[in-house]
Amino acid sequence: MREAAMEMDTERAKEVDLDEDDNSPVEEVRLTVLTTDDPSQPVWTFRMWSIGLFSCVLMSFLNQFFAYRTEPLIITQITVQVASLPIGRLFAQILPEKKFCIPGFGDRLFSLNPGPFSIKEHVLISIFANAGYAFGNGGAYAVMIIDIIRAFYHRHISFLASWLLIITTQVLGYGWAGLMRKYVVEPAHMWWPGTLVQISLFRALHEKEEKRMSRAKFFVIALSCSFIWYIFPGFLFPTLTSISWVCWVFSRSVTAQQLGSGMKGLGLGAFTLDWSAVSSFLFSPLVCPFFAIANIFVGFALFMYVIIPVSYWGLDLYKAKTFPIFSSHLFTGNGSHYDIEAIVNQKFELDLNAYENQGKIHLSTFFALSYGLSFATIASTLTHVFLFYGREIYERFRVSYKGKPDIHTKLMKKYDDIPAWWFHVLLVSSLIVSLILCTVLKNQVQLPWWALLFACAMAFVFTLPISIITATTNQTPGLNVITEYVMGLIMPGKPIANVCFKVYGYMSMSQAVAFLSDFKLGHYMKIPPKSMFLVQFVGTIVAGTINISVAWWLLGSIQNICQDDLLPPDSPWTCPGDRVFFDASVIWGLVGPRRIFGPLGNYAALNWFFLGGAIGPFIVWLFHRAFPSQSWIPLINLPVLIGATANMPPATALNYNMWVAVGTMFNFFVFRYRKKWWERYNYVLSAALDAGVAFMAVAIYFCLSIENVQLDWWGSAGEHCPLASCPTAKGVVVDGCPVF
Repeated sequence: MREAAMEMDTERAKEVDLDEDDNSPVEEVRLTVLTTDDPSQPVWTFRMWSIGLFSCVLMSFLNQFFAYRTEPLIITQITVQVASLPIGRLFAQILPEKKFCIPGFGDRLFSLNPGPFSIKEHVLISIFANAGYAFGNGGAYAVMIIDIIRAFYHRHISFLASWLLIITTQVLGYGWAGLMRKYVVEPAHMWWPGTLVQISLFRALHEKEEKRMSRAKFFVIALSCSFIWYIFPGFLFPTLTSISWVCWVFSRSVTAQQLGSGMKGLGLGAFTLDWSAVSSFLFSPLVCPFFAIANIFVGFALFMYVIIPVSYWGLDLYKAKTFPIFSSHLFTGNGSHYDIEAIVNQKFELDLNAYENQGKIHLSTFFALSYGLSFATIASTLTHVFLFYGREIYERFRVSYKGKPDIHTKLMKKYDDIPAWWFHVLLVSSLIVSLILCTVLKNQVQLPWWALLFACAMAFVFTLPISIITATTNQTPGLNVITEYVMGLIMPGKPIANVCFKVYGYMSMSQAVAFLSDFKLGHYMKIPPKSMFLVQFVGTIVAGTINISVAWWLLGSIQNICQDDLLPPDSPWTCPGDRVFFDASVIWGLVGPRRIFGPLGNYAALNWFFLGGAIGPFIVWLFHRAFPSQSWIPLINLPVLIGATANMPPATALNYNMWVAVGTMFNFFVFRYRKKWWERYNYVLSAALDAGVAFMAVAIYFCLSIENVQLDWWGSAGEHCPLASCPTAKGVVVDGCPVF
């Protein structure tokens, strides 16, 4: 019966095949995406809803849970793509096929098991689960606002206000996506390169299995090994997370430990046996193409092993030796940690007298230059895209109106489209709730109603051009620094207003781009649009609710969470992402850019990075025009090179070095010399390693950490580089450090 049904499905698919002249004008799409469709394939099934909802809840829980850990493990959509396939096929074997009626649906018959597990069900499950990986910190980006209010500023915010903040920032992006969908999803020239990786994986997973070890069996074996091994770096032997042998050999040398520490220094010689340290911050290196790894390595090496040493030991730039060589903390002029709480008054605003008494805020040279590079990255991305892709973007956008629909758009005409009023109602409703949050509950979020509308206007203006850039070049310029900078100039002294403005302005736009990417994936895979809408919307609400619930639970149950100076040395709850977010709220919101990067601060010269970043791609473009035969010149991607260290901090040298090493091994050597193995098992291995670590880490927490079971021996005391964070300037006194 099953084989006969599959044969009939194949025949139907052939019937809807169209003329090749209607195929996509983009070669990459023609080579990757099937030009057939079977409208009879089951989509809205019990299997899809049950596996999708479970995956969404699990991913939301795990990603938010791990966001607070020193080495945050982010479970991505690819993990669910791989793991859900054997579960779906198992359901297709064990669920009853009996048909039944549901009241309210007339004579229509339903079944828990409508036949073989289809690729369309698989795609919807993946999109459902992807709501559990929100852009930013693994969980919903707005959760970090609640984290810094409770864990760093030690102030109060209600659960209701927190939930509304998270849901509205996520759903607003959906509204923008609905308005822009016809411009960047339906046109054939808007091809979204990032979706082709997922489509390739879907096709690989659903191809007929050969006699070799199946992907499902390989996944189970690799997951089991990853699960068992993680008990060592996760609990029994945490030092395996960062093996900095240089620190062990030179236990009394500050310089040696600055060079050798993987977590607080340059990471020379440091390595890890902990998968979470390899894949955190930069995601799994197994799914990143080698050319991108090479670009990132060049940018990272130039910054970490040329610019930082010269600035620190050679130039003593910005009094570098007064502060640690690698730190995202804020300092006073004498090298001690800045007391942020002392400059916040009862109204949760800047206390100018206390600020003047304590003095200007100082950054480590590493942190200051990281901001400078972020300025340059923003400017260079815009210039690079304009010079190298501007004509292509314009032509594709122009042709998208006049060009005829391609085969994929024609095939999608068979399905009912999403009524425009669905998006309009969603957008208006989320705006109204956001305005209520900024008026009725204004004392908790600080954001005035006019600032909310200004943030929404920024998101609306930038969503279309940035979506077009992403759809044609796979590069997504970010608005985070710009939104912080603008709001910091308009409303200095209000840290929560600043981060709320950033989330509404930057994240709603980023969420819109993510939603549009999912819509294009559904477009290529021939998923009914209404099914896409409901799955994305339900997944977004479920994921946001799980995110805030997990955050609320951990913030209330773990003593001194995020306070790395008060936690035990082996504690994993240091919240590196939240630390950077908190420092940004101080720099851009509480103190304001004028007192940091303006005429009243120490780092005004960093604004020149904007100009340098803008000019850089222009120079590369001129060389390309002058020497068109040199094919290597256009391969110089300055936004990638300059932005290679965008994740530092919170990412460390250890994370980057190991990510590059593992990525090179699999995506260069294995890809080149064992391509069949790579094609069959590479993505499966990545998913299994992530899943194994995630499940063991959760088991360790619930079975051991929550019961306060701890080990106290040499292997549980971190990487043993206590001097790596010491200053080396003469006369600077810091506890635990020698005085030079």
